[in-house]
Amino acid sequence: MGDVKNLSRGDSVKKLKELAEDIGVCMFCTNTEHTPFQTRPMTTQQVDEEGTIWFFSSSESEKNFEIKKDERVQLIFSKVSNSHYLSVSGIANISRDNKKIDELWNKLAEAWFKGGKTDPDLTVISVKPEEAYYWDTKNGKVISLIKIAVSAVSGKQMGGGVEGQLKL
Repeated sequence: MGDVKNLSRGDSVKKLKELAEDIGVCMFCTNTEHTPFQTRPMTTQQVDEEGTIWFFSSSESEKNFEIKKDERVQLIFSKVSNSHYLSVSGIANISRDNKKIDELWNKLAEAWFKGGKTDPDLTVISVKPEEAYYWDTKNGKVISLIKIAVSAVSGKQMGGGVEGQLKL
């Protein structure tokens, strides 16, 4: 069992940014008040200084239509190879903020938006976190694997993880 370490203010944004940008791709869930809710993989473009998470999206996507009906979303980040996990609940906003599009534009986006930065279907989605929870390792992947191996051989439980709420 791991330790609980809740984080607030600057530490929580730093941890959110660290995990979301390291993991990169999340499962972006909409229509969260109804089951089954809609889920699809989305690439994180940026986590800004306030903890807002940014994505590119097509104006014609089902996700954009769902956000227009209900702005509450859930983001689930998972990187099993490093034991990094993050769950974020927040409020999504869709815009055509040209300044933000310029700031975030990259080669991968060109594969999705053939018209480039001026593609009429290109939008940015910002997700302002309301609640977030993380699971991580205390000592990094290698030490955690050693602790797991020692625990398996010795039969003694060895805590190698840390988890907590991110108060944003």
